[in-house]
Amino acid sequence: MNKIAEYLGKPVEEFTRRDLVKFIQEQNIEMVNFRYVGGDGRLKTLNFVITGRAQLDRLLSTGERVDGSSLLPHINPAASDLYVIPRYKTAFVNPFASIPTVDILCSYYNSQGVRLPSSPENIVKKAHEELQKSTGLSLEAMGELEYYVLYDSQQSYPVLPQKGYHESSPFTKWEQLRLEAMQAVAQAGGNIKYGHTEVGILNSEDFKMEQHELEFMPAPIEDAADQIIIAKWMLRMIAYKYGVTISFAPKILIGHAGSGLHIHSRLVKDGKNMMVAGSQISDMAKKVIAGYLKGAPSLTAFGNIVPTSYLRLVPHQEAPTHVCWGYGNRSTLVRVPLGWLNVNNMAQDANPVDRAEIPEFMVNQTVELRCPDGSANIYLLLAGMAVAARHGLEMADALRVAENLYVDVNIFAPENKPLQEKLPHLPTSCWDSAGILLKERELYEKDGVFPATVIDDLAKQLKSYDDQGLSERLYNKKDEIKKTINEYLHCG
Repeated sequence: MNKIAEYLGKPVEEFTRRDLVKFIQEQNIEMVNFRYVGGDGRLKTLNFVITGRAQLDRLLSTGERVDGSSLLPHINPAASDLYVIPRYKTAFVNPFASIPTVDILCSYYNSQGVRLPSSPENIVKKAHEELQKSTGLSLEAMGELEYYVLYDSQQSYPVLPQKGYHESSPFTKWEQLRLEAMQAVAQAGGNIKYGHTEVGILNSEDFKMEQHELEFMPAPIEDAADQIIIAKWMLRMIAYKYGVTISFAPKILIGHAGSGLHIHSRLVKDGKNMMVAGSQISDMAKKVIAGYLKGAPSLTAFGNIVPTSYLRLVPHQEAPTHVCWGYGNRSTLVRVPLGWLNVNNMAQDANPVDRAEIPEFMVNQTVELRCPDGSANIYLLLAGMAVAARHGLEMADALRVAENLYVDVNIFAPENKPLQEKLPHLPTSCWDSAGILLKERELYEKDGVFPATVIDDLAKQLKSYDDQGLSERLYNKKDEIKKTINEYLHCG
């Protein structure tokens, strides 16, 4: 549990300035860190030594001034001052600091004291507000954060390459790192569903790497983005302590599993999951799926933003290449996973002596977008998904689109080549992704969700890689592949 919430006896959503002052003073906290997301999608830091009540009150009440042009790509250096204002509900005790420290995530405000429309955390907030205003629905999301631990030491109890899924110690070497990260993220307010090893594992002379995953519980998309960004930072901090490297890069080694950032989502209204109708997914869910499918090629501009993203999005790697959806089908772009529909009695069957009534839970049915990876700017990605979900709900032909793009076979099986040729494709490079984003920019700029400057700057960055045909250019060129992968090893 979040240590501040535990001490105050109230949920984080109810934190006030006085609550934080009380905790900081009574727990002898000596430092406060402001944290905010830069244009590179990573957390930035401003440190404050606490000298007294008046200083603390001013800090929490008015925030601080920063140079926006050094933090975000679209800020004019001639008028670059911005405010960073703390969001009290995000406060947590820093588990890595050498002196007692509280960290708080911040939002950017401009010189008029208005939320900066072009900052990542404000874009996802605006996207969610417009979805709620248009539909009366809230969008919740959860990420599957995959990563590799890269290490040097030779270890016993080897595991066969590509056979690490849900492995247990002592065959997994970095379970303890994962457990420490899970505890730290939970104490910072992150709602983690579970952690486990993933398939990717290699302990050879040249490469020693082990793949893991943290999966979260559904949360409003603003909170889901915060949780992912904090988890990434904490994983890297703990890895640094262990003397190993964490990478969220989409591809580490050709021929071995890449790392994705699959995003599950659901629409909620009045505490009810609107993705379900009886024992099936609802028409509303199918409309959202249609929105994701229509928006998928341009969504890669937010979720697959380095050239090595497109070394992962290739056939036969459990990564999507075609725009389609299906039930439980890992070869599709959008997957409808098992949602505990009509299976309420499994626990009683496994435990026949326990006849206690099973509590009521919200049905955990989601839909999963499988193309994003760890390079994503998670705030812009979830904002884009909110835009796409709204578009699907408003499309007159959404159900027909969903019906036409449904598949129930392994797309990559040789006998399904005619199907591959029929289905739309995802882009194959950052360059292509940028071009699609520019063509579809009106969808994202509608109602002022994405400012035009953000779309322009992102497209410019993606095109700067000049990565058309990268996979073909790198084919069988070991040194060039290694150089390219190392260049983006610490993306995201």
